This record gives sequence, C-alpha cells and structure tokens, in this order.
Amino acid sequence: MAPTAERLMRSRYSAFVLGLDSYLLRSWHSSTRPRSLQLDHQVEWRRLVIEQTTAGGPFDSDGEVTFTAVARTPDGRLEQRERSRFVRDEQGRWSYIDGVEL
Repeated sequence: MAPTAERLMRSRYSAFVLGLDSYLLRSWHSSTRPRSLQLDHQVEWRRLVIEQTTAGGPFDSDGEVTFTAVARTPDGRLEQRERSRFVRDEQGRWSYIDGVEL
C-alpha cells in the first residue's frame, strides 16, 4: 500500500513500464475506473519526472501530482505531461481519480 499520492503515482508509472494493466485498474478509484484498459506495448516508457506534489501526504485525504513521463514509440519520442488527482479511502489506500493533460 502506497503511503502517499506520489508513491502511488510512481508505482502506477512502473506498472505502465511493466505492462501491468491489472495493477493500473486496481489502483484506479471505482468512480472513474474504466471497464478495461488496453496498453500499447509498442510504447517503451523511459523516465518519470515528478514536477510538483500538492498535498497527498500521509495525513491528507486527497492530493495532486504533476509529472512528465517520457517514452519511445515506433514514431519517436513521446512526452506525457499530466496533473493527476488522488484520493485516500477510509482504510488508508490511495487511488488514482483522474488526470488533466497539460
């Protein structure tokens, strides 16, 4: 269980790197979780840069993480910049809510 929103963000990035769609779905909040997830296995994720974290600490109930993820695709370099929202439930588990592409 991730102790902060940023740690959950980092673990979700690792799941993208490893192609673990089941983990991504499990760590997604039930109110916004899609029925399924189709990962593009031609995308090779290379780096994650955490730019800013707002709240999301061990004593917070929600938080935001702004990041840039860098990948290589058959067409070349790809950068995904996003501000993601997270929430913590009564059991202390963080979940990904959604993200806004920047």
